[in-house]
Amino acid sequence: MVRHRTRRLAPGRRLPYSRLAGPLLLLLVWSLGSVTGVVDPRVLPAPWTVVHTGAHLWVSGTLRTDIATSLWRAAQGFAIGLTVGVVLALVAGLSRTGEALIDGTVQINRSVPTLGLIPLFILWLGIGETFKVAIIAIVVYIPIYLNLYSALAGIDTRYVQLSEVLRLSRWQFIRQVVIPGSLPGFFVGLRLGVTGSWLSLVVLEQINATNGLGYMMFQAQNYGQTDVIVLGLLIYGIFGFVSDSVVRLLERRVLAWRHSLSS
Repeated sequence: MVRHRTRRLAPGRRLPYSRLAGPLLLLLVWSLGSVTGVVDPRVLPAPWTVVHTGAHLWVSGTLRTDIATSLWRAAQGFAIGLTVGVVLALVAGLSRTGEALIDGTVQINRSVPTLGLIPLFILWLGIGETFKVAIIAIVVYIPIYLNLYSALAGIDTRYVQLSEVLRLSRWQFIRQVVIPGSLPGFFVGLRLGVTGSWLSLVVLEQINATNGLGYMMFQAQNYGQTDVIVLGLLIYGIFGFVSDSVVRLLERRVLAWRHSLSS
């Protein structure tokens, strides 16, 4: 009997740029549909039309201002949400009192649609930039907290018992057991938080904004500029893809020891 061996690519041996295959295939289908006339340009403009529109807005300075504004809003909300999510997860995951006080509250917050809080936050914080950043922070902190807290709660009890046998100090226990055990869950939450910051920004920038990609798309809707709307969606998609790729790269670097052990 001949045995066939199946080769599997380890996580660290994936082909470079392989994640671009899907988006490039969609771009090819889109281009073919535009060339053959299958896709109505009034419904979905051709890729080259969108690129021409983007170049025109970039040269005029409008697109540069909108991109910079959106990046700044997303960065502020993400930084606050990341900090809050990590701190709450550590307190709840490392302390029974913290778990009793924090976890139930976060679970209730998780059940409330975040975008449904917009009217209340406008009354509390005004209709300026503050409420936008606050909503982004909430969208970001929830997945980071949930995944990091779950990772902390799921640390193998054998490692905890071993740390007690070795009489590790509190700091040694955190550094040698808690941090390595919780990093995989943290990166999962980080990826979800990064994506959430862009998703919420699309909606928030259409509420009393004077610049930003969402405002640009809202204005384009009023004037029937489909190419500008598609341009904004593509830029949001590119930002989301790039930020997720950066987190994945960081995850592979930080958790390289897991790959070496699995191999």
